[in-house]
Amino acid sequence: MEMFIQATVNGIITAGLYALVAYGLLIVLGIMNVVNFAHGEFVMIGAYFSYWAFIATGVDPLLLALPVALAMFLCGMAIYKFTVGPVLREPSINQLVLTFGISLTLQNVALLLWNADLRSISVPYADVSFSIGSINLGVFRVAAFLLACLSIGILQFTTHYTRFGKAMQAVSQNKTASSLVGINVNSVHLLTFGAAAATAGVAGVVVSVLMYTFPTVGAHLILKAFAIVILGGLGSILGTIIASLVLALSESYVGTYVPSGSGWAEGVSFLLIIAVLIMRPQGLFGVRDHD
Repeated sequence: MEMFIQATVNGIITAGLYALVAYGLLIVLGIMNVVNFAHGEFVMIGAYFSYWAFIATGVDPLLLALPVALAMFLCGMAIYKFTVGPVLREPSINQLVLTFGISLTLQNVALLLWNADLRSISVPYADVSFSIGSINLGVFRVAAFLLACLSIGILQFTTHYTRFGKAMQAVSQNKTASSLVGINVNSVHLLTFGAAAATAGVAGVVVSVLMYTFPTVGAHLILKAFAIVILGGLGSILGTIIASLVLALSESYVGTYVPSGSGWAEGVSFLLIIAVLIMRPQGLFGVRDHD
């Protein structure tokens, strides 16, 4: 039972990161109708920003989340302005190929600049933990989880209770009608893509804390994000959170109880995608399109 509870806690902490990565993917897909294959590389860049800022300044990486998010926000808007924006009116296949090309380009640039070395951040309290009964919790991991939860909460508040959030919702429902009532659809797309990149930047900070930073770390995370979006249902934030928990807990249990489970755990994402597409294509909380 102690092992089960520890695996559950570990899974919940990991779910915070998964939900944050999936959220950024979800808002671009839901509002712009663009499948951004490069979102994982945005997370990777955010992780490198966090790592190198820590090396240069010695500041706790969790305190660097806001500067990293702002830097990624600007990077995201620049990428949208010069690449994604011009092809929004083109067929979806053009957008898919473009974002896939951006993904490969960013991966290879990272490989050229920093090689394939695994880089990790070590802070004085990295090995500090506390116990609740028989469960051990690392302070660093809990702080990273709380950062992910705070970021999701801020995004939710922005989406539902601000003027820009209302504009985002309107554009996601009907771009033509939004334009007719005075909403600048292109500006909403620009800021949405920037916000998604900022979210990826914060996720990158969490990655630099909980995992290793290397050029292909985003490729590992984007598959999990797609599995979460498919499992939760397009447009459902609650579904995204629950799907993140399902995936992270599944991986944690497989890693704990299955022999050589750490290797098998990576296959859970594939299995979830296949199972959901077969049994419930609209996801747990999605609505089937009858058109």
